Amino acid sequence: MKAALLTSFGTAPKITTLADPACPRDGAIVAVRACGVCRSDHHAWKGADPDVVLPHVMGHEFSGDVLEVGPECHDVRPGDRVTAPFILGCGACPDCRAGEPTICDHQHVIGFTGWGAFAERIAIPRADFNLVHLPDSVGYLAAAGMGCRVTTAFRGIVDRANIQPGEWLAVHGCGGVGLSAIMIGAALGARVLAVDINPLALEKAPQMGANAVLDARTRDDVGEAVRDMTDGGVHVSVDGLGITQTFHNSLQSLRKMGRHVQIGMPLGGHATPSLPLLDLVYARQITLHGTRGIGAHRFSALFDMISAGRMDPSRLITRTIALSDLPNALLDMDNFQGCGVTVIDRMSA
Repeated sequence: MKAALLTSFGTAPKITTLADPACPRDGAIVAVRACGVCRSDHHAWKGADPDVVLPHVMGHEFSGDVLEVGPECHDVRPGDRVTAPFILGCGACPDCRAGEPTICDHQHVIGFTGWGAFAERIAIPRADFNLVHLPDSVGYLAAAGMGCRVTTAFRGIVDRANIQPGEWLAVHGCGGVGLSAIMIGAALGARVLAVDINPLALEKAPQMGANAVLDARTRDDVGEAVRDMTDGGVHVSVDGLGITQTFHNSLQSLRKMGRHVQIGMPLGGHATPSLPLLDLVYARQITLHGTRGIGAHRFSALFDMISAGRMDPSRLITRTIALSDLPNALLDMDNFQGCGVTVIDRMSA
């Protein structure tokens, strides 16, 4: 199969021919039809994720067709159109049985602990538990565009923060996951304020449903600005970047009893920010929620929203590329260039 093989961190992955993956006894082989290019892939490419061991094939936001299933796979058949969460649970531990596979102690993370979908084929273990059947209303591009961004945003603001109609939602960082949060919040009846420094992102945010935007470059105190614009602060605030400044801005944006959701992955020094425990957590009685990925069983709620016309994840896609263009797409992320979601839709080119 053709794949993008990473042999050295920070250098261009080599488009090469590799052996086809073997089918797990409880799994499936999927022909990849589309795969998103995510900032998490950029982290892996830079060597910031300790789970990545070279040589490696990245990519975790895939959709495609089942080619082969193992003898212990019973609910998936060749020809099925599928996707999967990037965190694959074991399906048997207490966390998985309780509906929380994203905290499974035996998880397999596509494109990180195992080889990913920047390739023509991918092997998915424990397919009955982890593969998600695509409805007719969701095409390959839309499914890959959803990727971890829409699903992670959905779990963060719906399952973790329990956003309610009429509440204010602030989104700090309007990249792919931030725009996804805006789209989902708007679809659920929240009032959404988008915060960023990228003019393209601020222009895109209202198209996804934002009621207001704030250019963070124009205010020294972003939290105060958000509180002024939302009559005392937002009910839910998302850090979509994972850097210290957006984390603090998100906390300061909240009204009393507000809920912060950490979606962006903090790395390096950003992983240990200071926390104003007395003035914010204690006095304002805010809550902090971590979130990472989503379980396969929760995709149906997203598909219902799409089928009902309440949201369209394909609107997030701003660029489609061939597999051979992956190195340039990763380089673009060095300077946070562009806006929206990039999807590879030509795996053999």
